[in-house]
Amino acid sequence: MTASDLLPLPVALPLLAAGLKLAIGQRLPRTQRFISAGVLCAVLAASLTLLVAADRNGPQVMHTGTWPASVGITLVADRLSGLMLVVSAAVTLCVLVYSIGQGMADSDEATPLSVFHPAYLILVAGVCDTFLAGDLFNLYVGFEIMLTSSYVLLTLGGTAARMRAGATYVVVSLLSSVLFLVAIGMVYAAAGTVNLALLAGRLAELPSGVRLLLQLALLTVFGIKAAVFPLAAWLPDSYPTAPAPVTAVFAGLLTKVGVYSILRVQTLLFPGGRLADPLMLVALLSMVVGILGAVAQTDLKRLLSFTLVSHIGYMVFGIALASRGGIAGAVFYVAHHITVQTTLFLVAGLVERRGGTTDLLRLGGLARISPLLAVVFFVPAMNLAGIPPLSGFLGKLGLLRAGVAAGTGWAYVLVAGGIVTSLLTLYALAKVWNLAFWRAAPLDLCADGTVLESDEEPAAAGENGASAVPLPAGHAHAASLSGRPITTTASPPAAMLLATCALVALGLSFTVLAGPLTGLADRAAVELLARAPYVTAVLGH
Repeated sequence: MTASDLLPLPVALPLLAAGLKLAIGQRLPRTQRFISAGVLCAVLAASLTLLVAADRNGPQVMHTGTWPASVGITLVADRLSGLMLVVSAAVTLCVLVYSIGQGMADSDEATPLSVFHPAYLILVAGVCDTFLAGDLFNLYVGFEIMLTSSYVLLTLGGTAARMRAGATYVVVSLLSSVLFLVAIGMVYAAAGTVNLALLAGRLAELPSGVRLLLQLALLTVFGIKAAVFPLAAWLPDSYPTAPAPVTAVFAGLLTKVGVYSILRVQTLLFPGGRLADPLMLVALLSMVVGILGAVAQTDLKRLLSFTLVSHIGYMVFGIALASRGGIAGAVFYVAHHITVQTTLFLVAGLVERRGGTTDLLRLGGLARISPLLAVVFFVPAMNLAGIPPLSGFLGKLGLLRAGVAAGTGWAYVLVAGGIVTSLLTLYALAKVWNLAFWRAAPLDLCADGTVLESDEEPAAAGENGASAVPLPAGHAHAASLSGRPITTTASPPAAMLLATCALVALGLSFTVLAGPLTGLADRAAVELLARAPYVTAVLGH
């Protein structure tokens, strides 16, 4: 067996497990959790094997059903897709452990929670399929698998807020899917194929105006999915209402699939940086508008959603440079951001569980009450802000150096914008630290609704020290999938803390292993810009 024989596994294993778990239904909840964890561990092992093989021996290719590349489905794992597979598999495994600890699956007979595990596994399969797709139509299929399951996950519990957010998300996703189909039809009509390796040669033979139209169509579709400005208005209203694990995996992975697609299309199909200036403008607006939106927020989840939009701009900046340093910086920053952004949304779930709300104006004293929670927020927050020597600083430094090396006016503007965005990110996250963790708690709400000063003790508490916190209408309080008012506890379940700490450690490993990772990102950039290794591996000549 060769490494290329493992290419279907990251897609097939989650789909097979999802079918098995749907057959099980609400029975055997422990078995369901064991199957999910075991499958994701297998996906992680297969992804690591594919990454090592792609780095040593070049892109790994499988033509399914022995059909030729021009008409069949081709799966390809090069250095870029292999790295994305490994990071996404590690992150989804940690989020699954977190969700099990939170009791998301089969915890409430009144809601269809038995669909969580199958929907989550289908989401993983869709994400892996997009990373491995060797043609535009299979890329579309991967997106649809991913989005269909995300509709279910986003509206679990059926609360009014989630249904409203889900409606917005569905409309935007369906619109982008229709545009994607139109773009695929245009590409096929112009070039006679949708295989990426074949398109790399055939698109160069088309008139420049046709190439530009096709490039704009694909960039618009992927820009919606990546949530770049001005196509990101849907994100801050859609993500914060979902349960913390769902929001975390959405923020960490779904937008990065769009960034991955932009990176793949720009380097393989439309080399030369023809739309570099418009992409730099989009990157600048995403960074600045996103971070200004974050600074204005007083809800933790919405603040993190705006920082997500802002930091997508860094990745688009690297892609727009179309240089070895810019592409390498974008690859490194995508991998870093998947881990850190997911961690912060999981921490937001812990804050909500412990403090009863994510409204920063009603939080306080969490550093004194839960020092571990303070640590698991502080480390990824400083990483996102780019404090030396963390990986966020290394990724931004690589992008800024590539911008200075480019030496163009737009590149210098983006360098300045990146520095300002990093400082404002630090300001926004410092505000969260000051309000939620450092200052004294302004209020303590007891189970009976009485209000105590922060230095008093509640008169009574529920079992195991828990007290139900009635929150005012309008606040995001989705600690359970049923959407009922939150119950705060002295300490979150161990599995939730363990999963969050594991992701914090994974984020720190990007700093400890910065040398090998930057080397891998650089080799991936060389491979992407050369194009020949990918095309030769797929077509065989």
